[in-house]
Amino acid sequence: MRIRILMVATLAMGTTLSAQWLNYPTRGVPRTPDGKPNLSAPAPRTADGRPDLSGVWQLETPCAGVCGADYPAAQEFINLGAKLPAKALPYQPWAAALVKERTAANFKDDPVGFCKPAGAVRLLTFPPYRKFIQLPDLFVILSERDVTYRQVFLDGRPLPNDPAPTFNGYSTGRWDGDTLIVQTNGLRGETWLDRSGSPISEAAKMTERFRRVNYGQLDIDLTIDDPKVYTQPWTVTLRQRIVVDTDLLDYHCNDNERDAPHMVGK
Repeated sequence: MRIRILMVATLAMGTTLSAQWLNYPTRGVPRTPDGKPNLSAPAPRTADGRPDLSGVWQLETPCAGVCGADYPAAQEFINLGAKLPAKALPYQPWAAALVKERTAANFKDDPVGFCKPAGAVRLLTFPPYRKFIQLPDLFVILSERDVTYRQVFLDGRPLPNDPAPTFNGYSTGRWDGDTLIVQTNGLRGETWLDRSGSPISEAAKMTERFRRVNYGQLDIDLTIDDPKVYTQPWTVTLRQRIVVDTDLLDYHCNDNERDAPHMVGK
């Protein structure tokens, strides 16, 4: 009986691995004469003439972040304000002290470490891939990280006046020329914006401007206006790079997770 069970498990594993589409070619990729993806080619457009933001994307990762690790990450994953002149977000004093405390504790209280949803901001900075799906009345973000989704409604509906806070908030979008402008409210206050523990309050308003520069690059200007936490509104640019000839794979942080009993701070 044990041999039979092992054979079934092995067959099931083989079926799963063969269905992961790791090397299936992406349709419509512009190519250079030598067959490589032409990432500087013009951005594709939809039937109505809008830039098509669809695709599998990853935050640009120069080797100034956590390079050389098994889980390489861009600077913004650790510190969302890393590229600002001050190298930090404009925290109010209490928020700066909180970030210092969370960092000194080796980030042990990060909600993500307990497999809670990462929130709308970190969906754009986590190392695992994200997929954008663009429809006439809806823009969808899928993330490998914990098999997560986020919806942006493009059908003209207003944001809720008194929203019950959720991890990804409530998002509506509109086009301004070739830029998709997304506004979000109703974000949960216990969410961290980055690994360092930058906080956010439920009063926060978020604005994103999605611009597909060319085939291979998509810039997201992210603005947070949260007077309860920060001294002024601030904006960071999250540069995404296209990933071709692959697709999303399921990943959930507590699938066969064995580390939680050993988590300690400093």
